[in-house]
Amino acid sequence: MTPAPAPPYALTGARIFSDNRVWLDDHAVVVADGRIAAITANAALGDALPRRQIDGLLVPGFVDVQVNGGGGVLFNDTPTWEGIAAIGAAHRCYGTTGFLPTLITDTPARMRAALAAVHEAVHRRVPGLLGVHLEGPFLNAARKGIHDPALIRPITDDDIRLIGDFARSLPAGFATLVTLAPECVPLDSIERLAEAGVVLSAGHTAADAATVARARAGGLTGFTHLFNAMPPLAGREPGPVGAALTDPESCCGIIVDLHHVSPVSLKAAIRAHGSARMMLVTDAMPTVGSSGNTFTLAGRTITRADGRLTAQDGTLAGSDLDMASAVRNTVAHLDVSLPETLRMASLYPAVFLRLDKEIGGIAPGRRANLVALDENLAVTATWIDGEGIDHADASSSWSQ
Repeated sequence: MTPAPAPPYALTGARIFSDNRVWLDDHAVVVADGRIAAITANAALGDALPRRQIDGLLVPGFVDVQVNGGGGVLFNDTPTWEGIAAIGAAHRCYGTTGFLPTLITDTPARMRAALAAVHEAVHRRVPGLLGVHLEGPFLNAARKGIHDPALIRPITDDDIRLIGDFARSLPAGFATLVTLAPECVPLDSIERLAEAGVVLSAGHTAADAATVARARAGGLTGFTHLFNAMPPLAGREPGPVGAALTDPESCCGIIVDLHHVSPVSLKAAIRAHGSARMMLVTDAMPTVGSSGNTFTLAGRTITRADGRLTAQDGTLAGSDLDMASAVRNTVAHLDVSLPETLRMASLYPAVFLRLDKEIGGIAPGRRANLVALDENLAVTATWIDGEGIDHADASSSWSQ
């Protein structure tokens, strides 16, 4: 039996970051049946409509396209719907209302298990789930980063059928993202995945600019954690970084934890490429939302210290970053305004995933995925499809 729609309610009291980049005071967001029904002046609200008074800022929910783990759970080790739910719950406390659980390079069997888990999580309506991100295994082993080189491999027809069938099977409102190295994947394979509706991103790659351009023409649209696991931009060898920054239509993920990339390099990239094609990502690992300081990845012990996650040889192993911290870091260190930073955390990743008609902004018709922030840009409450949680007391949930 389909549950009865939740009664409408209004969120009042906060400054609202509306879709036209304007801060609205003395206005309310009206939520009905999990979506934004209206943005209206407080004076125009009917007396019968229940109101929820909130303080601070009301902004679009954050969208993170690269979440390896959280709350002590690594998706590779727990490819189940319960694991996905635990990861999502951990990141929700930091404003993430939409996320892609991300499978780091693994075996074909683990890939199938991860896709099956996402299918189950979609069926169970796990809050915030937007699909899946397969980061590998079709990468360049010379740019492996923390990925296990023994599991990096060429793409096969079976892989293309599996991923393509999965992408086509998802209902509207969900996305399938694959990170690959364009120099290691035939162009016709890229084209077949793109034709199946898969979002494609270049990462862990040493491709030259011409190879990237061919992949872009074949359907690749993004770059995974720009600068990381890529050769640096050089005068005669622009490589993937140069290709990304000179392509006005490509979308670049950036990890603003102040460890993965120098703020100077990030500021230069934003000025060259424009912020409207930059999206904040976390590349988060199980330590986010957890008190644990170590975990195991592909048999290697990863340790958290001073905000960094590293293997014993010093290799960075994802991040200990959450989206709220990424927002604060971007405002404080990258000379980006708060309104534009919020769009980098919400609208621009939604555009990249082709889900911006559903999420990424506060406008009538969109899903009611929202975040309340205090004056320090800390998360005080979140809403996913209209259901709210007060993060001062995470056990308290409400829809009106």
